[in-house]
Amino acid sequence: MSKLIIDRFEGNYAVCEGEDKTIVNIPKYKLPLDCKEGDCLILDSDGMYQKDVKTTQHRDNKIKEKLNRLFK
Repeated sequence: MSKLIIDRFEGNYAVCEGEDKTIVNIPKYKLPLDCKEGDCLILDSDGMYQKDVKTTQHRDNKIKEKLNRLFK
């Protein structure tokens, strides 16, 4: 599993969805402090997760485009 998307936070965990639609619970301490729902994550060599800013922005733009087409 190469990339994860934060679906929601429950207690001390981030509930994430993988590219293969699997659900993974990641302890919050393994995430950057500024993570939020919808952020894309990648696992670094230290076993910690980092935000994939480029993928997150691309995903956000695609969602905004779809919403704009839907409500026009």
